Amino acid sequence: MVQAIRAGASGFLSKGVEPDELLSAIRIVAGGDALLSPKATRSLIEQFASEPGSYVEPEALKFLTAREREVVTLVGEGLSNEAIGERLFVSPLTAKTHVNRAMMKLDARDRAQLVVVAYQSGLVRVSGNGAGSTPE
Repeated sequence: MVQAIRAGASGFLSKGVEPDELLSAIRIVAGGDALLSPKATRSLIEQFASEPGSYVEPEALKFLTAREREVVTLVGEGLSNEAIGERLFVSPLTAKTHVNRAMMKLDARDRAQLVVVAYQSGLVRVSGNGAGSTPE
């Protein structure tokens, strides 16, 4: 999955997705956003859990503001712009602006690539139950 994201994939759905969900996913990706189904997100987390030594601090992270790093962390945890806005007490549009600026600075094409960066850089770590957690 990581290789597919690096190669340009913008979304992953599980097998057996309903036609209306598939159509919605196509619209989301066509609109420039990324989509990871819960099953795909779990698979991505499990992949990082199986490679605990794969955390590398990308050089580009040093160009992010503290807020942008925080937003990348929250994207890595699977939060939407709305949820990020609620967590940081900003509007969803402001959250989206922070996400877009981080994507530009990290040369990430979409949110899926931000998730990979969040895990590879150690901004988000895999906890014992397979869910993401922020470092102490």
